[in-house]
Amino acid sequence: MSITGPLPTAAQLSAFRAVAEFLHFRSAAAELGISQSTLSAALAGCEKALGGRLVDRTTRNVALTDRGERLLPSALRALAAIEDLVEQARPDRQPFTGRLRVGAIPTVAPYLLPAAMRELRQRYPRLQITIVEERTAQLVEAVTEGHCDVALLATRAPGLVEEALFEEDFVIVVPPDHPLADATELHPSVLRELDVLLLTEGHCLREQTLDICTEAGVKPRMVDQVASLTTMAQLTAAGLGVTVLPESALALERARSGLAIARFARPAPGRRISLVYRRGDERGDEHAAIAAALRRAARVHRLPVQLVRPDPEPGSAR
Repeated sequence: MSITGPLPTAAQLSAFRAVAEFLHFRSAAAELGISQSTLSAALAGCEKALGGRLVDRTTRNVALTDRGERLLPSALRALAAIEDLVEQARPDRQPFTGRLRVGAIPTVAPYLLPAAMRELRQRYPRLQITIVEERTAQLVEAVTEGHCDVALLATRAPGLVEEALFEEDFVIVVPPDHPLADATELHPSVLRELDVLLLTEGHCLREQTLDICTEAGVKPRMVDQVASLTTMAQLTAAGLGVTVLPESALALERARSGLAIARFARPAPGRRISLVYRRGDERGDEHAAIAAALRRAARVHRLPVQLVRPDPEPGSAR
């Protein structure tokens, strides 16, 4: 599709972003280091390029119009892409500077990222890290299309480079007074007699739990479908069923809900967590170093996982 009309400039999009953030022209102009008249002219140019008013301004109030509310997310993404392009194109860009957009699935983010962010910020203070929490398919698409730089996944991602971080076991969690509380050496077929809580479709942990059942010839009685491990753990604690959790989630979820644990016989079913990024990414060596920092964070903070040794050449394709 060809575009025949004028396009908004980066300066005009910056003016729109600042006004939308502050809803105050003087504060927005001060943030950008320009005069109010220059800000007003840039905003007017943005409105002209986008075909209508973005901001309603009176002597007492500044507010986004319906058009402004609708177009703001796209304007922010466009501006972020421009800023990222300029940053990447700088010939003098130093390693571990600029923006790093890290995606993470919801069954990893709350349990690894708090510890990992401290490690990354101490080691790479000039790196501006933003977090995107989404399900697997959305993150694979985001990395493939360049909307995320790296992502933490629990499944393979064909076409992307994978830096394996760690492996962990799955465990069954049950209410404290459940007959299986503290049981060990359980065969997955035990799930046949239980009501199993699952995450909603799109979560890889749901598919992995169903795989455990399928391999054991079990069709679980699925009593609920919920969107977070915390909700699933709370429902389990309330006696609505049992569920399967990754070992890294146990400490936090048991502190919240007082769950008991039942363990599979070894080798227990489990998952591998990897950091993925685009093949050919010029920051590949940096991403490999980020993966190493994530492994260190898991070790230092004693996550109950088994670290995976990196490839001899960081960033090499699997």
